[in-house]
Amino acid sequence: MRKLYFLLPGTQGKFACGGLWAELKTLNLAQQICTAEVVTYRQRETGKLFLDDVLQAKKLDDVIFVINWGFDIPKLAAKIKNHNVIYHAHSAGYKFRLPASIPIITVSRNTMGYWGQKSPNALIYYLPNQISNEFKNLHLERDIDVLVQTRKSSEYLMKSLVPALEKKCKVFVVNSFVEDLPGLFNRAKIYLYDSAEYWAQELVSEGFGLQPMEALACGCQVFSSVNGGLSDYLDPGFNCHKIAGYSQEFDIQRILKVLESPVNVTLSEDFFAEYRYDNIIKRFRSILTELNEFFDSRIQHPQNIPDLTNIRLAKLMAKNIYRKVRKKYFQG
Repeated sequence: MRKLYFLLPGTQGKFACGGLWAELKTLNLAQQICTAEVVTYRQRETGKLFLDDVLQAKKLDDVIFVINWGFDIPKLAAKIKNHNVIYHAHSAGYKFRLPASIPIITVSRNTMGYWGQKSPNALIYYLPNQISNEFKNLHLERDIDVLVQTRKSSEYLMKSLVPALEKKCKVFVVNSFVEDLPGLFNRAKIYLYDSAEYWAQELVSEGFGLQPMEALACGCQVFSSVNGGLSDYLDPGFNCHKIAGYSQEFDIQRILKVLESPVNVTLSEDFFAEYRYDNIIKRFRSILTELNEFFDSRIQHPQNIPDLTNIRLAKLMAKNIYRKVRKKYFQG
């Protein structure tokens, strides 16, 4: 298989975030299948390749560049357009298009649907984020009634619902990095997550939403929004509860009802199997095998399926309108 170069702006300082950790996790998975390493392109880092240096090489046919940093994609795609490129898509909604020559690997079916419409002639695959095996129900005594993380939480959640709940039960608010997140989830009875407002302000979607999935795996009852990638696996009324349900009073009523009638909500491991290592590595290997075949084929065969550009779409719509008018007035 070709070598994978995961392009990241950097791996330290201001670039440290959930998106970076998720991409590095995917890199680690890729290294179980083929040679893969990080290539930075905004800041040089000791022990890591830098994109401008890599592009000085005369032949890069044995390399696939993996791009993923949403807002940088148009510039990066143009810079390396003459090479083998894959877009690893997390969030959807960025205002750019990609040529059919760039296959897309999506982390959620929600994002896959977006790109299936946006780039109908590109190869598109689904590779969900991995849920580590450390996220499991340890069946410990839970001393936290309600757990909430401030990051990505809505104004309603932090300024209205949480203060109201603090008067009625034990609420634990996390506003910094957690060393042992599985342990914290195993201490909580309920986990609140409301990211719709956050992503609406960012103008892109929730790519996957790891925390609610991880909380479920640890046996928490989850009250969550169901925007973006969360809709892949959250099923209100069956494996979770919808947060911000019409009124604060109804939210509190439902949360207290769960606390008053605790039940074992651990979902079957079959539910999580799709997101565990064994399935992810199997899917990843299959995807990379086909992508290597695609890049082999692309050398011999130019693109000949017309792209669905705005101009072509306008022409198709005009033809459709003409057919309807002709049918109405000339065919009775």
